[in-house]
Amino acid sequence: MNDKETVIGKMELFQGRPDDVEGRLPREIRTYDFLDELGIAYERTDHEPANNMEACNSIDAVLGVLICKNLFLCNRQKTKFYLLMMPGDKKFKTKELSSQINSARLSFAEPEDMLKYLDVEPGAVSIMGLMNDKENEVQLLIDEDVLAGEYVGCHPCVCTSSLKLKTRDVIEKYLPATKHGYQTVHLVGED
Repeated sequence: MNDKETVIGKMELFQGRPDDVEGRLPREIRTYDFLDELGIAYERTDHEPANNMEACNSIDAVLGVLICKNLFLCNRQKTKFYLLMMPGDKKFKTKELSSQINSARLSFAEPEDMLKYLDVEPGAVSIMGLMNDKENEVQLLIDEDVLAGEYVGCHPCVCTSSLKLKTRDVIEKYLPATKHGYQTVHLVGED
């Protein structure tokens, strides 16, 4: 099942799901089950929660991919929710996105909304959470630079593991299986 490939620092790169799932949260195991059901290949590394850019860069180096910045946003009335995937090195500008999706007054959604709609907690927000959005309450927004990449890096609904998946598999297999589409956005992220 898991072939250890690479060791960088203390992190190791594995093919697919962990052999031993003891101590892992059900939401993480459901992510692996879902990807395996769909026949989507992925690489995985386990790590401490990444709470600074140095930690994120180490994870990126192990996976060989730039992990996406995933932002869970909502309008002021909390009637529309958005998951934004953008390159981790771009700055997020609310005004820049608001004009493209015709939604003024965007803000970060509350942790309880992340749990309710995506079954994730702060620090673990990722496209994998869309498998838990059975009522399609969350609209996916993907920056064009993410779509241009061959791979996507993301969390499997927990912040202690990260995955590397082919962007094409995410768009052509994963999203249809979750019954979610996406809107492409163009973010410059400059001052």
